[in-house]
Amino acid sequence: MASATRDVPFPVGLRIDIDTLRGACSGVPRLLEILARHGVHASCFFSVGPDNMGRNLWRLANPAFLAKMRRTSAASLYGWDILLRGTFWPGPEIGRRTAPLIRAAAEAGHEIGLHAWDHYAWQRRAGDWSIAKQREQLRLGLTRLADIVGRRVDCCAVAGWRCNERTIEAEREFGFRYCSDCRGACIFRPLLADGTLAAPQIPVTLPTYDEVVNRETDAEGYNDFILSRMRGGRLNVYTVHAEVEGIALADAFDRLLERCVHGGVRFVPLGQLLPAGPSTVPVDTIATGALPGREGWVGWQATALASALR
Repeated sequence: MASATRDVPFPVGLRIDIDTLRGACSGVPRLLEILARHGVHASCFFSVGPDNMGRNLWRLANPAFLAKMRRTSAASLYGWDILLRGTFWPGPEIGRRTAPLIRAAAEAGHEIGLHAWDHYAWQRRAGDWSIAKQREQLRLGLTRLADIVGRRVDCCAVAGWRCNERTIEAEREFGFRYCSDCRGACIFRPLLADGTLAAPQIPVTLPTYDEVVNRETDAEGYNDFILSRMRGGRLNVYTVHAEVEGIALADAFDRLLERCVHGGVRFVPLGQLLPAGPSTVPVDTIATGALPGREGWVGWQATALASALR
């Protein structure tokens, strides 16, 4: 962790995605405990609609998805209740069942944002949805989440980084303080088709566990691997999942925070990474493309995708 040993700690945006009912019920309490022990606050993005994640099993016919499931040992990592939820029966509504946990995260000082209404549907179908359909899904999720926390929700991170130009247009009416919908290299404001600028995007810059384990590193070496990717002088945004780092990998995540607290990394909610003035934020566009270790497409900051393809 040579790049993190410095007198003044550099900030790393910490984003926690909660995709499922199990992640909220089992992963969130453990993560809140770990974060409190280390004095860390994060941005928590909740899925609040039906938990239909088990329907992903039908994707086993896709060789790329099957290979990822095998590489990450998905059954032991996520648990069969996640892998089967909503497969043969309607999935339960996450927000209704876990409202006290969502409020507990807000009361602990964590930034609360929307991940999805129906995570499975967004990840599988958003690429084909119209602006109106994407806007409807966002409105459903934001309404439910605002009812739970008792105030307007002003940040969003769409499921699976499935973000395209229609997503940015769909988000326009909600007046977000920022969104974290894509992968990229720096904070930017997306340029819309009519020449106006959308809310700042804070892209994720670091890989997630499922993208690199048993591909670029093994499970035992993962903390060393991810710490080596955190560097001062640039944007660092790291995503963990309540279903992974909050359950099966909770002890490893606890050790990661311990090393960061004493090693020059200061985890912060994503909103704290925003510059003071919007005039200093560069303008860019949204593109879509592949991401190593992830099946299908994701949204990209266009210049970062072009750089990655060189």
